[in-house]
Amino acid sequence: MTNHDEAAGRSGAEDISGSGGPAGHDRSGQHVEHDLPGGPGVPGSEHQVTLRTPAELADALPYLLGYRPEDSIVLVALHDRERRGRFGGRARLGIPAHADDWPSVAEQLAQGLVKGSERRGARPESMVAYLCQEPGSGESGRQVMERLRPLAQLLRTACGRLDVPVVEALCISDGRFWSYTCPGQGCCPPEGQSMGLPGTSVLAAAATYAGLQVRGSLRELTARLLPWETTAALEQEVALDTASMALVPRILDSESRADVAEEALELARRIMSRLADAPPVPGTRPADLRDDGLLGHDEAATVILGIQDRRTRDRAAEWMEGAEARPALRLWRALARRCVGPYREHAAAPLTLAGWVAWSTGDELEAREAFAMALGADPDYLFARLLHQACNEGLDPESIRRCLRAEHTGRAAEKADQPTDLGAPPVSTQPTAPRLPGAEAHPAAPTTRRRRRTRPAANGGAGPSRHTPGTARASRRRPADDASPAGDGPGRATEGASGRPWAHREAGRHPAGEDT
Repeated sequence: MTNHDEAAGRSGAEDISGSGGPAGHDRSGQHVEHDLPGGPGVPGSEHQVTLRTPAELADALPYLLGYRPEDSIVLVALHDRERRGRFGGRARLGIPAHADDWPSVAEQLAQGLVKGSERRGARPESMVAYLCQEPGSGESGRQVMERLRPLAQLLRTACGRLDVPVVEALCISDGRFWSYTCPGQGCCPPEGQSMGLPGTSVLAAAATYAGLQVRGSLRELTARLLPWETTAALEQEVALDTASMALVPRILDSESRADVAEEALELARRIMSRLADAPPVPGTRPADLRDDGLLGHDEAATVILGIQDRRTRDRAAEWMEGAEARPALRLWRALARRCVGPYREHAAAPLTLAGWVAWSTGDELEAREAFAMALGADPDYLFARLLHQACNEGLDPESIRRCLRAEHTGRAAEKADQPTDLGAPPVSTQPTAPRLPGAEAHPAAPTTRRRRRTRPAANGGAGPSRHTPGTARASRRRPADDASPAGDGPGRATEGASGRPWAHREAGRHPAGEDT
């Protein structure tokens, strides 16, 4: 399981909040009301919804995240305002299968949310915790609640050590919910309380009025980006094997690398045009199947392998706005689904591009999920790590868009000024670029050093030997995110020739559980 943080938005006017609130329990067993003003809506106005009971808090969770979480730990920060409350940041992690991992996960999640809120100048005053998991085979919802009780206590202890008490902790399972903070004096039935019908609460009405919606379950959201597991996956793997035998040596050769990049980008443009011209299909699943049918196995293999090159991927990232954004997002999703079998690590590139286009067009929910999945495919993928961090910290993607526009303009100007002699060396342009969090400036690496050409497989290039023991398999070799003929390989801090802010190598790894 890949654990990652998640959120629907930043604290403030973008949060779903309410007046009334996380109903804790006093010593008499009566629910204590807390005010949570806040508001979805236009800046400068404030919509208020009263949340008086744990039932209303349980019903609010999908609207706080933008989807229905599954197998998830969720923490929601609360901020006091004149003895009233306001929803702040949210953080989500998958529930580890092994209880031995629970203490570290509880610490990680609590510290990530508190420290992230502090960086934005708003330390939480308290927390609401949720544990969401459906029963396993032969298990009841109440048994799930009891099994997860130690995890709930670990969360409360971890938050308490940071002086941020958990005022309510709920377990949601099998259409019912339980409160871990109830003193057990008859106010909460042992069999739990039934969740209301989806969309029938006051909060659901307020969210609809504010233009917010629940986009199904987390499983439905990630299904659009997961690799195929159908019979077609084998055909796609064969196409990737064949293409990699031909393309990987060319990508690793500085003389032919530019030609591969142009071929892959031109093919991607043609596919995007094909996707844009296709008639619309209602429903996400039918739409994804339609897109899959418009993309051939060989085409997918060529583009997937092409964007493993960092500079090619960065040029593809320029399709992030206007008429290009929507078909580009559909293409990156479709390519992520084609990274099957031993090529799952290759999904880091299309997943990161999908996350970037989603973030650039305002869909932070899909962006964070795509970035997290990219890091799951390749934890060292720098592009995903930096964009994930920037998105989590609430940076404006416009600064990155400006950088990409400048790159595109500079390249077009360079092409216009280039002499007709095609053998003339290209001139590198490096416009000033905004720096993402964690990136450090370093002198640009020289671009004259060449890697040794990778020799073809022992079978003379007649195709991949898929089942011959001892045969070197070129298809498994993926150019590293930061590898290039310039010699700026993994572990070396450099700024790539593109001058983009994510071309820096940083020490350490993005901390999972960062609040959003």
